[in-house]
Amino acid sequence: MDSLKARLLALAHDLGDARQMAICGEGNVSGKLSESRFLVKASGTRLGTLREHELVEIRTRPILNALAQDVPQTDAEVHALLMQARVDRTALKPSVETLFHAWLLTLAGVEVVGHVHAIAVNQILASPRAEEFARRRVIPDQVVYCGAASVLVPYVDPGIALAKDIRLRVRAFMAHTELVPKTILLKSHGIIALGKTHTDVMAALAMAEKAATIFVGAASLGGPLFMDPREVVRIAGRSDEHYRQAMLQQAMA
Repeated sequence: MDSLKARLLALAHDLGDARQMAICGEGNVSGKLSESRFLVKASGTRLGTLREHELVEIRTRPILNALAQDVPQTDAEVHALLMQARVDRTALKPSVETLFHAWLLTLAGVEVVGHVHAIAVNQILASPRAEEFARRRVIPDQVVYCGAASVLVPYVDPGIALAKDIRLRVRAFMAHTELVPKTILLKSHGIIALGKTHTDVMAALAMAEKAATIFVGAASLGGPLFMDPREVVRIAGRSDEHYRQAMLQQAMA
């Protein structure tokens, strides 16, 4: 089996079964093959039981061209776009969220993308406190693995509109921070993690769910008490934290 496929399947199975971050057909994973092609989960398949043939190879350019257009596209047009972007015309239909995966995989240093509907994260994203969770941090490892802040995207149905809104808000985040985000939060929907490797993505999603669980628990006690922004900046820049993250990647590989 191709090594990227093996890594994506391992990521999918861990997210879907071991951690229960996605059930039924929820969530998806993708990985960059080259500047012009990538793999993504097929529509309607389960992360926890994902199989090799359920990863669909996609040509990037047709998707990016569609996102560059200002003209709204119908569901039928989006369906045709996804089917035509397949490298193998006999392959399964790719997830409609292929549209945002295609653009995110063009960002510097991003080779793997994972998207799940994690329970604790969604408890916050379906609440009035979603912006706090995106902007503030409750524990140090949340800074290390999820970033000093996350991109927050209002609810939009999956498709062209969601992909464009993610692109708009990620670009704004990058213009402000000069960094590619590690995590993107979708209100009343879920979380996206970006990374160089599948272990980057796994660590970011697992830590986000842990931080969300702490947030929800602390909120029941009148909190949470957020970390001082100066401490967040300091931790984000610590060389020993980067070393520890690299060691974790090796252990999880």
